[in-house]
Amino acid sequence: MIKSMTGFGQATLNTGEVTITVEIKSLNSKFLDFSLRLPKLFSEKEIELRNLIAEKLERGKVSLSIDYLQTGKQEVKQIYNQELFLAYFTQLKKLADGVNVANDSTLFAMALNSPDVIKNTNKEDFDPAEWDKVNKLIAKALDGFEQFRLAEGKSLEVKLVQYIESIRSCLLAVEELDPKRIDKIRARIKSSITDFFGNEGFDSNRLEQEIIYYIEKLDIHEERVRLKTHLDYFLQGLLGLQSNGKKLGFLAQEIGREINTIGSKANDAEMQKYVVTMKEELEKIKEQLNNIL
Repeated sequence: MIKSMTGFGQATLNTGEVTITVEIKSLNSKFLDFSLRLPKLFSEKEIELRNLIAEKLERGKVSLSIDYLQTGKQEVKQIYNQELFLAYFTQLKKLADGVNVANDSTLFAMALNSPDVIKNTNKEDFDPAEWDKVNKLIAKALDGFEQFRLAEGKSLEVKLVQYIESIRSCLLAVEELDPKRIDKIRARIKSSITDFFGNEGFDSNRLEQEIIYYIEKLDIHEERVRLKTHLDYFLQGLLGLQSNGKKLGFLAQEIGREINTIGSKANDAEMQKYVVTMKEELEKIKEQLNNIL
């Protein structure tokens, strides 16, 4: 059972007074690349959230956003020091009159923005009850996120099985061609030697020994066996309980190594066609593995 690194999860709560939305998204990444956006009200929970994501999600470019919007009766979040405002405005008015400048709207803005005229009364103290609501939404969003990853992983699994079975089919074709390939190599070498030396110009026993040595160098039996083993092991990894994209990536490298060796030893045009197809299927596998957790 594999998981995709691409995921999405969202959970929302509307109490009539506040609307809380938690959203989790992820894309491909070799490591955990985590970004977090949360209200100042819950800023002290940042480290806790980072530890939670690191424990739950392992890898991927992950973003978590928490929106906290008050939708009930709104309170005025700032007060104005009227006496101080009037004092600033009076002084500014005297200065303006002294230089014959008459622009009361500018003076008003300057006085209003003078020090200590406006005071913010919004107290964003941490509220455990509100955090409990957010925490439950995070858990719900994470659950949806995991289900999304599993569904995407299932889709990837189907494709990977198809690619592996395609490679296996080509391997079976190679196994059928192998005996014929050996006979053709043997006949080709003998024909070339005969054409060059004539029927009496060489030691047939020595020639047979050289042919055997040459054919052993081109033998692909071990590579075929190892490739089949790697294909079986890859499928076991796909169907295992844990998603392990790194392990599957390593197996893909081993599969590629055996395919390349078969191709270099084949020395047969018909067999090379199947080798090329196996390489194409392996490239598709590697591309999909980039998105597996």
